[in-house]
Amino acid sequence: MGIFSGLEKFGFIQNENIEIYDTGKSADKQDQKEEQSHLDSNVEEKDLLFDKSHVCPLCDASFTTRTVKTGKAKIISHDSDLRPKYSHIDVLKYDAIVCPECGFAAMSRYFKPVSPTQAKWIREQISSNFQSFSIPKDTYSYDDAIAMHKLALMSTIVKHGKVSERAYCCLKLAWLNRGKWEECQDEDEKKQIKQEELELIEKAFEGFSDAFSKEGFPMCGMDELTVTFLVADLARQLKKFDTALQWSYKVISSMNANERIKDKARMLKDQIFEEQKQMGE
Repeated sequence: MGIFSGLEKFGFIQNENIEIYDTGKSADKQDQKEEQSHLDSNVEEKDLLFDKSHVCPLCDASFTTRTVKTGKAKIISHDSDLRPKYSHIDVLKYDAIVCPECGFAAMSRYFKPVSPTQAKWIREQISSNFQSFSIPKDTYSYDDAIAMHKLALMSTIVKHGKVSERAYCCLKLAWLNRGKWEECQDEDEKKQIKQEELELIEKAFEGFSDAFSKEGFPMCGMDELTVTFLVADLARQLKKFDTALQWSYKVISSMNANERIKDKARMLKDQIFEEQKQMGE
């Protein structure tokens, strides 16, 4: 399958040699009950969306994308790695913006003008191969969203964006795969989805770990302690227990951390110890 599978619809031949970094290198049953109590059968996903206009910073094309109405989607819980879960809709599906004319794509916070050199790289490596497509007019499926986010990751790589931006794309893609996994009924397909999610978790961990010592904060809209906690949980998911404990202790011992995030880090520490015990380590 591969991280970039699904981009064939945009005209790209799958290439597993693409390196994300230059170095080469669930909610429990109670949570589910609480989430269900928020559901309102009268509200549909499409009711929370509207068409937002954009002008491509690369080719100046005008287009619209489906966007979540401000304040309409209600968060009902978070996964341990901070993935937000909403009632009626998965807001994460609507974060990537793709120009349907030239193929330039980015997460909404990064859909901004690029330098002349970056524009040249994108035109040569993306626009020259890109096949114009029609943005879905109603709601986005997980396959739609994943393909658009993969194109955003590819654009970020091609323009030599910050390591944190690449890690952020990988994290969002991992979350989307998790959402798709939760909806999927086919066990064989679920295994493939979970494998891709873990590959993306590993790339997100690699990127945020590297960016931590090289970039300033806030990073992708997160403060230093939030990124520290995130890296700890990503390491836990990868069974890198010693590393996960090191990062969680950074939060617990921080003089600047409030009790809320310290409590979350303590709970994560206990979870790490329990998973270590289960694995006999």
